[in-house]
Amino acid sequence: MLERIKKWKWKDVDWKKLDYPRIALTAVFLLAMFLLGRAVGAATHSTAAASAIARSPENWGLGFGQEGSQPSGNASAAELAKYNAYYVGNAQDKVIYLTFDAGFENGNTEPILDALKKHNATATFFVVGHYLESAPELIKRMVAEGHTVGNHTYHHPDMSGILDKETFAKEMNDVSALYKEITGQEMTPFYRPPQGKYSIENLKMAQEMGYATFFWSLAYVYWYQDKQPTKEEAFDKLLSRIHPGAIVLLHSTSQTNGEIMDELLTKWEEMGYTFKPLSDLLNKMDN
Repeated sequence: MLERIKKWKWKDVDWKKLDYPRIALTAVFLLAMFLLGRAVGAATHSTAAASAIARSPENWGLGFGQEGSQPSGNASAAELAKYNAYYVGNAQDKVIYLTFDAGFENGNTEPILDALKKHNATATFFVVGHYLESAPELIKRMVAEGHTVGNHTYHHPDMSGILDKETFAKEMNDVSALYKEITGQEMTPFYRPPQGKYSIENLKMAQEMGYATFFWSLAYVYWYQDKQPTKEEAFDKLLSRIHPGAIVLLHSTSQTNGEIMDELLTKWEEMGYTFKPLSDLLNKMDN
């Protein structure tokens, strides 16, 4: 086409006989096709980008400010709530929501349960398949004493790397099935992503299965079995960073947690805090 245009003898063109309306219509049509192509390309790029963001893995993290105030998360409470996910409660309520991740049993769950019973405090224990298999009597005790047992997946994988719903659902359903076999009850549909790793797509999958997802607004480093923090180190973090509406993440495998639980709950009570189950948080969010 360009060669033909170059060979045209523009001085010989009879400009009076040209069909200007047709030329204008053709130009408009070509311009419209060009703009449409640009729009489709932009929309396709935008859709692909949104899909990539939805599947992008995230590690739950917190940023702390003034002592006694709620921390910020790497996703806002409002954004998480779209997917029935939460990390903190009401900033006006001096309430603490106690949660424990239970990967295996090593003798520390019983003193934790003893302390909770002494203080009439209910907690949520997020359990994996191994814990259910190896400690069914402790699961029964949790239920009998009014605690909630939540889903921490069967094999504790990085759930953000699971992209298909069938595999995601199996990790969840295998836990709830074994829980029902042990207790005769349906599992409360509370979910905590292993290691705090998630994606928006994962949150949607859990939501579609009827689960509420719970992250946390307070934790400290204690999960190295051969390097447990001292009582003073634990209190330094857990007392200075406590805040209204805190969802506290602890692990039942920690020897330090087992040893300090009674005193820790006492100190929090002396600071004016009360303990409520996660179901109370959900009820407040709905009202």
